[in-house]
Amino acid sequence: MHAYLSPQDCDLEQFAKQVDRQLTIQNVPQAHDIQNNVPIYDISQLDMTGNTQTLRAEWADVLRNTAGVLVLKNAYADTNYIDTATTIYDKIIADEKVATSDKADHFAGSGANDRIWNSAQKLCQHDPLVFAQYFGNIAIDTACQAWLGPNYQMTAQINLVRPGGAAQSPHRDYHLGFQSNDVAASYPAHVHDLSPVLTLQGAVAHADMPIESGPTKLLPFSQIYRHGYFAFTQPDFRTYFEEHHVQVPLAKGDVLFFSPALYHAGGANVSTNIQRMANLLQVSSAFGRAMENLDRLDMTRRLYEVLSVGNHGLNPLEMDAAISACSEGYSFPTNLDTDPPIDGLAPETQAALCRRALTIGMSIAEFNAALDAQVARQQS
Repeated sequence: MHAYLSPQDCDLEQFAKQVDRQLTIQNVPQAHDIQNNVPIYDISQLDMTGNTQTLRAEWADVLRNTAGVLVLKNAYADTNYIDTATTIYDKIIADEKVATSDKADHFAGSGANDRIWNSAQKLCQHDPLVFAQYFGNIAIDTACQAWLGPNYQMTAQINLVRPGGAAQSPHRDYHLGFQSNDVAASYPAHVHDLSPVLTLQGAVAHADMPIESGPTKLLPFSQIYRHGYFAFTQPDFRTYFEEHHVQVPLAKGDVLFFSPALYHAGGANVSTNIQRMANLLQVSSAFGRAMENLDRLDMTRRLYEVLSVGNHGLNPLEMDAAISACSEGYSFPTNLDTDPPIDGLAPETQAALCRRALTIGMSIAEFNAALDAQVARQQS
């Protein structure tokens, strides 16, 4: 086995053999449907409040070993949360257009899409109650934990593709998917294997997305190909993708999740009247580096003001999901001279402090003081 991979070793025939297979219900026994090799899970028919370990294990297996992608139908039982967030995001888009007329995007020319970077923080700062209701989603939290475990780091970016918006080129995502071939080749082979398990990609549908609106083009099973971080830039692999990709229509409130190593691309919006808006979730392992910097301290202060009052309408599991999407859940890095572990192997995290404060009924002033003391210990 070679310690390093090479772009010259990419083999389209081998790749085609790996992706030319069929997903069966035996692979995904808890799914309610399979469309074009994509398992569909109807959240309204699943018990998300009990022990979800078996379901999480199935989703992890899908993302790593089989299709590489899954759809959570009806992930939002109340799509009013989507509509309220959409109204806020529309205002942010308009405000940011006034501030800057030339906003960069990853894979589309400037002006082709409307993009909100760091949409999670901006939603929290605009209206923390809406943030809590939107991100206090048990299905999303379960999927994130299935792939990344606890203490994940939520980031998000709104993408609005208007009628006539062009398709993306097929690609893989963060981390190695954002590196040139030369840089990717400098990482050992085992890092190519590990990169996909550090991130989970998702998309919350803010509108119905029939095929003509251009929902994400997907190539099931393509995340398995070991040389994939080199191959997606090669013309023959791109041609194969265009000839074999699939698309699955989404309804408002559905959520798509896929491995960052899955070959995918935003589709062309050939409709005449559909504004295809999705909140693109990029969720990072506690053990990795997220793509965006979020002011989680400010977000946590704002969220606590909402959750501590008690009229937010969230049950305990939804509150926990909102905290996970907002607050720092990992103890490190820190200053171990001033912030040593006291009752365990690691210091208390921001998220753990938030949960403890809610349990014992800290006032907002007491909680803010405790947060300030925590920050001082970490930075001293």
